[in-house]
Amino acid sequence: MANWKNETEAREQIKALVAKYYHDFKEPTESKDNFRPGDRISYASRVYDEKEMQSLTDAMLDFWLTTGRFADEFEKQFAAWIGVKFAHLVNSGSSANLLAFSVLTAPELGERQIRRGDEVITVACGFPTTVTPILQYGAIPVFVDVTVPQYNIDVTRLEDALTEKTKAVMIAHTLGNPFDLASVKAFCDKYGLWLVEDNCDALGSEYIINDETRYTGTWGDIGTSSFYPPHHMTMGEGGCVYTSNPLLHRLILSYRDWGRDCICPSGRDNFCGHRYDGQFGQLPQGYDHKYVYGHFGYNLKVTDLQAAIGVEQLKKFPSFIEKRRHNWERLRQALLPLQDRLILPEPAENSRPSWFGFLISVKPEAGINRNQITRHLEEHNIQTRLLFSGNLTRHPCFDQIRGTDAYRVSGRLENTDFVMNNTFWIGVYPGMTDQMIDYMAQEVTRAVCQD
Repeated sequence: MANWKNETEAREQIKALVAKYYHDFKEPTESKDNFRPGDRISYASRVYDEKEMQSLTDAMLDFWLTTGRFADEFEKQFAAWIGVKFAHLVNSGSSANLLAFSVLTAPELGERQIRRGDEVITVACGFPTTVTPILQYGAIPVFVDVTVPQYNIDVTRLEDALTEKTKAVMIAHTLGNPFDLASVKAFCDKYGLWLVEDNCDALGSEYIINDETRYTGTWGDIGTSSFYPPHHMTMGEGGCVYTSNPLLHRLILSYRDWGRDCICPSGRDNFCGHRYDGQFGQLPQGYDHKYVYGHFGYNLKVTDLQAAIGVEQLKKFPSFIEKRRHNWERLRQALLPLQDRLILPEPAENSRPSWFGFLISVKPEAGINRNQITRHLEEHNIQTRLLFSGNLTRHPCFDQIRGTDAYRVSGRLENTDFVMNNTFWIGVYPGMTDQMIDYMAQEVTRAVCQD
């Protein structure tokens, strides 16, 4: 047993051993160029080194466990990096979407408060948790079709979807490719609508409006991110809600922390200095403000263990973005000869995507269907994914509300159904090597040209 002089010395020795453990047992084989054709290629995976494991160990030794110093550090650094005033960690990307929508139902928003029966424009071609909070609250999602090959909302359908009940637009940037932010933001500004950017699959993507470049997630009123292991960066589980609106910032804190009025940080009492001298609702005068609830909220906070990983991931993140762009471009160039049979993805105009995956659609006239291709790829150890729900309205979760006024479809979802039937994607995550990208391109080509 080591003879430590003090806790600081003990921590440094423990973290040094963790680093050695990483290099001996956890260092990815990909970094050693050990890939051989036929080895398993995941659609996405975490990329990390000893720094994340050491930071996690540091947080574990604190044994604070709930939101603490690492969460504070990450929120400040992330907000500065992405370019907003306020960033708040939560326990998942799904919770981030729940929180983002929930704050828009707050009575403090006056005429702009989303109430039951109000409408929110969105798409059915995406991940369900962008839509779930709307339905569960009792608001009405209004589904609009998407375009191919951007796989984002068809902005020409926005005006048709609008009614006197419309209060917001809440949509995701698909697999890193930004939706037409210029058109959507102009639409929202014109009619006084909230804009929530689900940025869970697009962290690091850039978009230009009027010669101003910003990261996606910062053009709207609220942005959300996910730090689930397959995403652009990871905390294991985790997510983030961010805004530059001071009122939304305060509401985010309330709804994230049980719905309470008190703004005291975790572990600090009477931060406001008025813990026992207020009058709230029908409570007695001087009721402990720490236990006054102004909203129907949740406990959605992240642990400091997760945040400690995120602090180190954020330092690596710019290199992750560039590697994703490199992998996506290399794969696209390799698949260009297949354009007579496949629809290859295209970046949105005025954007610089941080790609989450590489979307492929099989043309109806190709003489081969999607499932034949994905089956071939999976048999050759290349993991595939569909574009999430394809058409969410066709899933069993809609069985009990199908044909009711719980949701509305504006126009026809022709391209959404096309995606459901013909589209899949493969990965471009930063742990992939050129050899892995080339092997995927080779096997896609073999699958498509097997006749």
